[in-house]
Amino acid sequence: MADPNKEIYRPKIHTGSLLDDVDVKASRTLDDIGVEILPLHTGGTVHAKRTGGKFRTFKWLVASFWIILFVGPYLRWDGNQAILWDLANRQFNIFGLTILPQDIWMLAMILLFFALLLAASTAIVGRVWCGYFCFHTVWVDVFTWIEEKVEGRPAKRIKLDAEPMSLSKFKIKLPKHIAWILISFMTGFSFVAYFTDAFQLWERMFSLQLGSIELAVIGVLALLTYLTAGFMREQVCMGFCPYSRIQGAMTDTETVMPTYDRDRGEPRGRTKRPKPGEEAPVLGDCIDCRMCVDVCPTGVDIRLGQQFGCITCGLCIDACDEIMEKVKKPKGLIRYAAINEFAGKPLPPIWRRPRVIVYSSIMAIAAAAMIWGLTHMDPMDVTVLKNRSPLFVQMSDGTIQNKYEVKVVNKTNDLIRAQIEVFGHDDLFFIADRVADVAPGTVGSLSLLVRIPRSTVGTDSLPIYVVVTDLNNPDVVERYRSVFHAPK
Repeated sequence: MADPNKEIYRPKIHTGSLLDDVDVKASRTLDDIGVEILPLHTGGTVHAKRTGGKFRTFKWLVASFWIILFVGPYLRWDGNQAILWDLANRQFNIFGLTILPQDIWMLAMILLFFALLLAASTAIVGRVWCGYFCFHTVWVDVFTWIEEKVEGRPAKRIKLDAEPMSLSKFKIKLPKHIAWILISFMTGFSFVAYFTDAFQLWERMFSLQLGSIELAVIGVLALLTYLTAGFMREQVCMGFCPYSRIQGAMTDTETVMPTYDRDRGEPRGRTKRPKPGEEAPVLGDCIDCRMCVDVCPTGVDIRLGQQFGCITCGLCIDACDEIMEKVKKPKGLIRYAAINEFAGKPLPPIWRRPRVIVYSSIMAIAAAAMIWGLTHMDPMDVTVLKNRSPLFVQMSDGTIQNKYEVKVVNKTNDLIRAQIEVFGHDDLFFIADRVADVAPGTVGSLSLLVRIPRSTVGTDSLPIYVVVTDLNNPDVVERYRSVFHAPK
């Protein structure tokens, strides 16, 4: 329940106002300083005004990263697709490095690292992921940019949406939807291209030979992109994404987020020329232009305090700084700040905050495990499985025989010619496929028989060593310790 004693400042709608500042002419209006007055959001589509500034520039720079996702499937490495999730062969290829199911733990470490990075960044600077890095935010930004180029500025779009459907309205909106559908299709198609050869996928599409699963995935992803980025927009962030609901558990009074300086800005309002005999009202720096609300992609009024709809994008800061510069007042009325800063409490260094220490420690462990795994990933993996039924067989010549199955995993992109050797006893001899060809990304299985004369075994359990060498690359050698069983 809201505190009845807490004063709440609500935005007002202005159609023009006079500013009376020592550095600004008294006859200047909001229109004179470039402020476009928009209607309050009433629950419909949020048509955010686009503004320039350092945070907007940073958003575009980060958004350009997602362009790599569209070109990623077409990159080549040694004649093959550089990034490929080959589900059919159960392997992940990335720039010549093949990760098989045996190494899937490294992918788990990558997921753990980025999950903790999200938690740590939220504890430090709030929903910075949502504001700059989230693919939904980026797609909405691109879709609304196209919408503005086709239909005009927010006020014109609001008026157009309110009009009944007609042929002229249809002609205006058609180019926008064509562009949206094209981007949505490329989003779904590019996703599928990471799981199969991208160029072959195009060939199958133009020859109408796409599989039912491929068609379904492309269609579903394209439709979701079209609906969420084109129509639902901020409702995804506020109503469907669970992150907006749990961010309160990941932030505290030391988290830096876009914050309105109430002490400096209130009481907000227009400055009017006082009548003769009247004193001019004492007002804060906020001129109640609502620019911070108009540029917000989720329609949040940051002046009412922190809300779960705020995605920490900083666009309200850009808008407010622009207005403050025009009315000759200091910037920073809205700025990235922590609650403790306004309470007069100094912020401790990041490395002294307990939750950041915990998150960073787990991230460091995950990163160390990833680095160790990548640097110690052998091009060939060998596993020796002993036949336990029976453990051993006594041959007619008095020797004891053990049977093994040698599994050779080829983690390279080249053919491996595996040669088997066995060591561990002076009288040991073995029977095996001395050379076996193992194709790239596959597992080769070889049968191995090891015999030792019963009179010289000396024990019922003897360690032996199976050594596999790649004849195509003699530097690739794997050694596996196994056990030879004999009668007591």
